[in-house]
Amino acid sequence: MLIANATVSTADETGPIVFVVDDDLSVREALRSLIRSVGLRCETFASAAEFLRYQRPQDPACLVLDVQLPDASGLDLVDELDAADAPIPIIFITGHGTIPMSVRAMKAGALEFLTKPFREEDLITALRQALDRDLVARRERGEVAGLRRRLERLTPREREVLALVAKGRMNKQIAAELGTAEQTIKQHRGRVMKKLGVESLAELVRLVERLAGHQSSPAASVDSPRSGRGAGPQPPVLPR
Repeated sequence: MLIANATVSTADETGPIVFVVDDDLSVREALRSLIRSVGLRCETFASAAEFLRYQRPQDPACLVLDVQLPDASGLDLVDELDAADAPIPIIFITGHGTIPMSVRAMKAGALEFLTKPFREEDLITALRQALDRDLVARRERGEVAGLRRRLERLTPREREVLALVAKGRMNKQIAAELGTAEQTIKQHRGRVMKKLGVESLAELVRLVERLAGHQSSPAASVDSPRSGRGAGPQPPVLPR
């Protein structure tokens, strides 16, 4: 539900959107006018709580965030967004910037840290970069989600084979480790590659590494129950 003093987008508006969270009404109005003047949608909020209650549309977006807010600091809001797994590029603004504050903001993942008054050109440049970054990140998350769906089609034995292939095992070695025939492993490996939509071993390994790079939980892994018992490197962690 949109809060009363937020800028309301009409139903037919689409495309990138900029969120502004600042407790100063004059700043919100000035930023809304500037952002809309360059053809971008804009929603404004007076507090962190108002922004958190807002259901964000599934469009490329970024957040212009005041460090000092009445209910929580902008940095606290970043922590809440991280905890909710709601990533968004952030541009911090403040009227009382300090070096420690800017360092903390950058460590929190801020794309830019601007001290009021700042040049309009600097903000617009930062907005373009932030929106481009979010567009790329959304595409990446969509592609990874598709890869995960393909991975879910594998049988438990095919997952075992995939984990061992990712470790660099040859078919003969995998067969010995799993206690089956080499020809059977070749069949499993062929089905794995078909289900995952890859045509070469190199492509298969890159897919595994890509999924491992987006791993969020150590518990969500695909591994051979025989691997990890003794010396030797572990396979990349794969989502279940």
